Amino acid sequence: MKFITYEFGRKESVGIIKGDKVVSVEDIANCMSWEKPQSMIELIEKYSEDMLKKIENVIKKKVDLKLLSLSDVKIKAPIPYPKRNVLCLGKNYVEHAKEIKITRIAGTGIPEEPIYFTKIAAPAIGHEDEIKFSYEVTNQVDYEVELAIVIGKDGVNIRKEDAEEYIFGYTIVNDVSARDLQGKHKQWFKGKSLDTFCPMGPCIVHKKDIPFPVELNIKCSVNGELRQNSNTKNLIFDIPYIISDLSKGMTLKVGDIICTGTPSGVGMGFEPIKVLKDGDLIECSIEKIGKLINKVKVI
Repeated sequence: MKFITYEFGRKESVGIIKGDKVVSVEDIANCMSWEKPQSMIELIEKYSEDMLKKIENVIKKKVDLKLLSLSDVKIKAPIPYPKRNVLCLGKNYVEHAKEIKITRIAGTGIPEEPIYFTKIAAPAIGHEDEIKFSYEVTNQVDYEVELAIVIGKDGVNIRKEDAEEYIFGYTIVNDVSARDLQGKHKQWFKGKSLDTFCPMGPCIVHKKDIPFPVELNIKCSVNGELRQNSNTKNLIFDIPYIISDLSKGMTLKVGDIICTGTPSGVGMGFEPIKVLKDGDLIECSIEKIGKLINKVKVI
């Protein structure tokens, strides 16, 4: 099941994708005499396996449901305003760990422990939104396609074998990064937190539709040129490890978003480096989730 946040008639709603259509969760809630969620996070908070089965039954029966064409709605980031910063991992694919050198922050060695950082998304931008930046701020903007985990319930000190229990689903995040700011500041926060630097979406795919362990093809192209091409089975620290390790002494909350790292092929890995420029079209894709497409606009 694919959940989206969308805008139609100036109203923001949460919906479920069925083929090339979207059905409003509000309509489904009315059929179920269920209190309608006002946002994706509220939906996740109310979620249960039993509720999911009921939703599927209502959609199959198509009782009093208004179907909208996906082409008629504006798809937004699934969680436009995360409650907390987006949690991220650096250097979590071997070949990417080897290729990074320009940031002058970390060497090219393979990490023995996860490298965590956060980025601001206020808001996260959606599918077909523009990534905007000014050359007065940065001249080295880069892309990073990443599989993102959406946490489904609060948890602390989670065991690796219980990790999937705390997942609601998965989405795509483009961890857009200003490499010159990363090097200048000797850390990653500011360079990854500029406005519009967190494209997310186009949807959240529920975990039941993606077998565990998660082994999905992950790709990114710029102007049709394939730059990144790997599989999430190549993560150095896999999803159970990440969830368990992050939750040690730190409660993971409903709606938390964890970006699991990017494979090799980022712009800074080329000689000379390939920075993003005005008009560039970035297509991030992950098997079973879809495509997240954004255009660059220099302002």
